[in-house]
Amino acid sequence: MLETIQSNVRLLGKLLGQTIAIDHGDDFLEKIESVRNLGKDLNRDEQQALKLLQDEFSSASEAQLKVYSRAFSQFLNLVNIAEQQFTISEKGLQQLELAHPLEEFQKKLDESTTEKFEQALQKLHVELVLTAHPTEVNRRTFIHKYHDLAEQLDSPEKNSERIEELIEQAWFTNEIRNERPTPLEESRWGLDTIADSLWQAVPEFMRELNELSQQVLGKDLPLDYAPVTMASWQAGDRDGNPFVTAKLSELAITNARLRAAELYLQDFQNLYLELSMHKADENLIAQDAERIGPYRQVLASVIAQLKHSINQLQQGSTETAISSTEQLLEPLQLCYQSLCNQGLQKIANSSLLDVIRRVKCFGISMVKLDIRQHSERHDQAMAEVTQALNLGDYQTWKEEQKVAFLLCELQNSRPLLPAQKWSADTQEVLDTYAMIARQPKEVLGIYIISMASRTSDVLLVNLFLKAHGVDWAMPIAPLFETLDDLNNAPAVMAELLKLESYMQRCERQHYVMIGYSDSAKDAGVLAATWAQYTSQEALVKLFEQNKVQLKLFHGRGGTIGRGGGPAHAAIASQPPGTLCGGLRVTEQGETIRYKFGLPHLAVRSLHLYASAILESLITPPPAPKKEWRQLMDKMAEQSCASYRSYVREREDFVRYFRQATPEQELSSLPLGSRPSKRKKDGGIESLRAIPWIFAWSQNRLVVPSWLGLGQAIADNLDSNKALMQDMLKEWPYFKARISLTEMVYLKSSPEVSELYDQALVEDELLALGKELRHQLKQDEQAVLNLLGQKRVMESDSWNLSSFELRRPYLLPLHLMQVEALKRLRQNPEHPELEQILMVTMAGIATGMRNTG
Repeated sequence: MLETIQSNVRLLGKLLGQTIAIDHGDDFLEKIESVRNLGKDLNRDEQQALKLLQDEFSSASEAQLKVYSRAFSQFLNLVNIAEQQFTISEKGLQQLELAHPLEEFQKKLDESTTEKFEQALQKLHVELVLTAHPTEVNRRTFIHKYHDLAEQLDSPEKNSERIEELIEQAWFTNEIRNERPTPLEESRWGLDTIADSLWQAVPEFMRELNELSQQVLGKDLPLDYAPVTMASWQAGDRDGNPFVTAKLSELAITNARLRAAELYLQDFQNLYLELSMHKADENLIAQDAERIGPYRQVLASVIAQLKHSINQLQQGSTETAISSTEQLLEPLQLCYQSLCNQGLQKIANSSLLDVIRRVKCFGISMVKLDIRQHSERHDQAMAEVTQALNLGDYQTWKEEQKVAFLLCELQNSRPLLPAQKWSADTQEVLDTYAMIARQPKEVLGIYIISMASRTSDVLLVNLFLKAHGVDWAMPIAPLFETLDDLNNAPAVMAELLKLESYMQRCERQHYVMIGYSDSAKDAGVLAATWAQYTSQEALVKLFEQNKVQLKLFHGRGGTIGRGGGPAHAAIASQPPGTLCGGLRVTEQGETIRYKFGLPHLAVRSLHLYASAILESLITPPPAPKKEWRQLMDKMAEQSCASYRSYVREREDFVRYFRQATPEQELSSLPLGSRPSKRKKDGGIESLRAIPWIFAWSQNRLVVPSWLGLGQAIADNLDSNKALMQDMLKEWPYFKARISLTEMVYLKSSPEVSELYDQALVEDELLALGKELRHQLKQDEQAVLNLLGQKRVMESDSWNLSSFELRRPYLLPLHLMQVEALKRLRQNPEHPELEQILMVTMAGIATGMRNTG
C-alpha cells in the first residue's frame, strides 16, 4: 500500500532536490543526499553513520545548518502531503480497506435500532472549537502552498510543472515567522481554515448524512437541522495571555463578521445566477416589482444588505451590519419553500440548501467566540469592587460568605459597580464583560473559567455579566483541570444545581469543561484519564438526578498526553451518557490542519465524528465492571505516585528537563501569541501544558505521555493478567488507552534522548535521564507482555509503516537541533541559530504528527 505514497514521495523529493540545487548548487545537494543516506544507515543502528553526521553538523556553519534543516523539514512536509492525499483518495481508501464511516455505521443498523437512530440523529451535535497553538509555526502562505500541492497530487493528470513551481515557491519562501503572531493573526488563521476547507466540507457532509437519513428513515433531515457548528478560542482565550484584550476580541469578532459576509455575498450572488426561474408562489411573484424574477428579487435585497454590511464592517462599524442569521435564513427559506411548493425539489435541494446549511452552521461570524479567563482574575477584580463598596476583601472571605453575597447581588436590581477608576487589571476584566454586552448574542459562544474549583467561581461570572447588562443567559463553563479539581467537580456542580434561581437562568442545562492537559501534567496520563472518566460518570448521574442537561466540553490536544488520538476511538471510550448533550471539543493548531485542512479530509473527519457519536448513542459503551473499576482505581493511584516521584519529588527533575529539551528556548521563540508560562517565575506547575509536552516530544522522551502507566501495568500484570485482557477485549476506554500508549512507544526513542543528554546535560544530571530511559523500556515491555506482542504496533501495520517512512529523516533533524541548542546556549539570542532551532522544531513536529 505504500507504493503509491513512495512514488509520490520520490517525485516530490526529486523536485525538491532540483530546487535546492538551483539555490545552492549541485555540490550542496550531494551533501544533503549524503546526510539522507547516513540517516537511513543510522536508522539501522550503524554507529559509524552517527559519528559522521555529528562531525558534519558540528563543522557546518550556521548558514549550512539552516539549509540542511530546511531541506529535511520540507521533505517531511512533502511526505505528509503525499500520505494525506493518499488516505483521502479513492485508491488509498480501497488499498487501506477504509470503509466509508457512515456506510460502515449503516451496516450495524437493523429494524430494532431504527427508532434509536432517529433519536440519536436528534441528539447529534458536534461543535468544533478552534484554538491557537504554539507548535503550528508554519506560516499561512506556506500552508496554502501545501494544500495546492495535495490537490495537484490528487488530480488524475498530475501537472508536474505546477508541482515543481509550488515546491520552488515553498523553498524560496521563509516558512517560519520572524515575529510572534498576534492573537488577531491567529484568529485570521482560523477563519482561513474555515473558508478554505470547512465552508465546502460542511454542506457535502450534510448531503451524505441526509442520504443516510433517507435510506434508514425514509425522510430528509429537517431544514433547520444543524449537527455541526463552529466556535473559537482564538482572540478570546485571555487566560495567561496579556495580549488578548477586550478591544482585540471585539476587533476579532468584527473581522469574523466581515469574512462571513464576504463569503455569503459570493454564495448569494451565485444563487442569483442559479435561481432564474419564474415559477414561484404568488407572494413571491407579487414582490417582483422590478420584473427580475421572483427569486432574484428576494435575493437582491439580501445581496444589497451584505454589500452594505461589508462596507460598514470594513470601516469598523457594526451598527447597521447584518446582526442575525434570521436576516439571511428567512429569504433563503422563503425561496426554498416556494420551489418545493412548485415541484422544483431538485433545484431547492441543490446549492440553495447548501447555503441554508452554511448559515445554520457558521452563523453571521463563521465562529462563535468563546471567552476564557482564569478564576483568580475574577476574584481579584471582585476584591477591588468589594473594597470600593467598603465591604472588605472578597478574596479573604470563606466560600459560604462569597456564595451568599453573590446570590444576593444577583437578585438585587441596583447597579453593582460604583463609578470610579479601577486598576488596569480590574478594568480589563470589566471591559471584557462590557464588550460581551455590546455583541449580538449569536457571535459569542460560552464563558470558560480556568482553574474553577468552587461554586462561587461560576456565580461570580454570572454576576459580572448581569452587572454589565448582558441580557441573555451566556453559558458559563467551569473548567476542571487538575486531578483534585476533576475529583471535586461533581461536588461543585451539585452545589450549583441546588440553586433553583441559577438553574432557571440556565434553562436547566449547563456546560462543564473537562481539562486534559493540566490534569495529565499534574498526575500523569493514566491517573488523569481515569479521573476524567470517573468525573464524567459522576456528572452524568448527578445531572440526570436533577433533570438538568449536561453539556460536556472536552479540552483535548493533539498528543496522547493531552487527550489526543483517533477521534472514533476517543468518542467510543467515553463513559455512557456523556454524548447526550452533544460533543464540544477543542481542535488545536496543526491538528486542525491534519483533520480539516483539505475539504475531502474535513468531510471524512466529520464522517468519523458523526458515525462514532451516533453509534455510541445507539449502542452505548459498557459501564465498567466492579472488578475493572477496582483495578483501575488501584493502577491510577500507583501510576500517579510513580509519575510524581519523578516530576515532583526529584529536586533535580526541573533542571534536567530544562537542559535535556528545548524548553528554555521555547519562551523566546515566536511560536504563538501566548507566553509559555502563566507566571514568569515558578517551575513545572507554572508551565503551560502545551510547551511542557512539546518540549518532551522534541527530544523523543515524551515523558508526559507514558510515565506512570507502564509501571502500574507491570505492578499488576502477574496477578491480574486475565482481568486486564478482559478489559482490553470488552472495554473501549481501556483498549483505547493501551492503543494510544503503543503509539507513544513507537514515537519515543531512548537513543535520540540519550544524544540530547550527552550534548546538553550536566554530568551530575545524566543519571536521571538514564533512569527515565530505563523506565521507558521497562514500561514498554510491560505493555507488550499484556498484549502478547514482540514489538509495538504489530496489529497496526499502516501506522507502523507510516512512521517508519519518516524515521530516517527525523534523526538528522534531531542531530541538527542538538547542535543548534549547544551553540545557542553558548551564544544566546543568536538570530540565525534561533531560526535553525525553529526549523528543526517544525520539522520534528511534522514528522511526529501529533506533538502539541
